[in-house]
Amino acid sequence: MTAAEAEPVIRVEGLTMGFDDFVLMRDLNFEVRRGEIFVILGGSGSGKSTLLKHMIGLYAPQAGRIWIGGEDIAHADGARLETMLRGMGVMYQMGALFGSMTLLENVRLPLEEHTSLPRAAMDAVARARLQLVGLGAFADFVPSEISGGMQKRAAIARAMALDPSVLFLDEPSAGLDPITSRELDRLILRLARSLGMTIVIVSHELASIFAIADRVIMLDKESRGIVADGDPRRLREESAHPWVRRFLGGETGGAEVDNQEVSA
Repeated sequence: MTAAEAEPVIRVEGLTMGFDDFVLMRDLNFEVRRGEIFVILGGSGSGKSTLLKHMIGLYAPQAGRIWIGGEDIAHADGARLETMLRGMGVMYQMGALFGSMTLLENVRLPLEEHTSLPRAAMDAVARARLQLVGLGAFADFVPSEISGGMQKRAAIARAMALDPSVLFLDEPSAGLDPITSRELDRLILRLARSLGMTIVIVSHELASIFAIADRVIMLDKESRGIVADGDPRRLREESAHPWVRRFLGGETGGAEVDNQEVSA
């Protein structure tokens, strides 16, 4: 079964986002399917990261519902909300690693906060997650001792510590050079394809979008809504919205990733 044929794991219905009397986006409706790499994009100030924060329960909507696994995160509280949050992994834009902790300690932290596993078991899980992102040999390094791309990988490992069903990544390629960004794209593709993981990404990096996205939605701050939803390659050529074609028509930097290369 392809991602396009899979069941929805996230369903956003009639979502309106804003603060006080200001409306940023109104009446957003979309689904994210199981195993899909789903990208939220749009121009500066369109509300991409704000939408992600609504989806992970950090912000309350002005109106609408956000169903994750059949439950509305916008109206969950207490133990139910905690259970839902444990099913999500989040990597924030700059990684947000704790500089005084080793990579092992950073990845182990969610396990310490949310499980009662013995320390040896937590260490084993943390090491396995670091191995999964290619950082097994760097468990005892602190963030300042590794590159920016490696810090992003470590942040992804921490986001995966509790074995989430959905992984949220906020601008994973931000601040990375093209080669490092391409390596991160390969990792994201491998996680999605080999583990069947659902991944939601906020990005404005066209090279990464064309390399990894199964589907995108595009937010437009002028209309305060979604102006495109679909495969970015088809939207680039066939969208009826001129701005969508212009936005997606920029250079991709040759960063299309071959599936055989990813699986090798």
